[in-house]
Amino acid sequence: MKKAVTGLVRFIDGLNSILGKAVSWLALLLVCFVSFDVFARYLFHKSFTIMQELEWHFFSLLFLLGAGYTLAQNAHVRVDIFYQRLSKKGRALIDLIGCVVFLFTGVLLVIKTSLPFVQASWQIHEGSPDPSGIKAWYWLKTVVPVSFVLLGLQGVSMFFKSLFVLLGLKMEST
Repeated sequence: MKKAVTGLVRFIDGLNSILGKAVSWLALLLVCFVSFDVFARYLFHKSFTIMQELEWHFFSLLFLLGAGYTLAQNAHVRVDIFYQRLSKKGRALIDLIGCVVFLFTGVLLVIKTSLPFVQASWQIHEGSPDPSGIKAWYWLKTVVPVSFVLLGLQGVSMFFKSLFVLLGLKMEST
């Protein structure tokens, strides 16, 4: 059982690590798109709808698909006034409770409420109302529940890591 849990944790961590590093390249593309848009607007008095839509699509992808990786790196914003002063077991207890009470509940809520929204978008093949905009918004909307599944999986990893710390167990090497 311990070996299976360790394998699951390593798989989840690896998946979010690969995805997080891949998605981080979107930040560079986002900077390029925004720069082009600003130069075009101020130098040539031209604005392109597709560029603006690509900007918010890439921004959305960056943050949605990077959330699991950010949690894996323990880089989410939190108030560390008390947390940093706790023992390793104290932090593990806070993380375990936080996963169960807040993370899993929030993840399930977002997935449940976003699925009808995504389904409706796919049914009408929702796209930009502007003729020069992105024609397939439904793909981006699909990323919302997918990203929360990935975040939830990272929460499972965090839960088991915290549980192992509380039980005084070490993760097995694979």
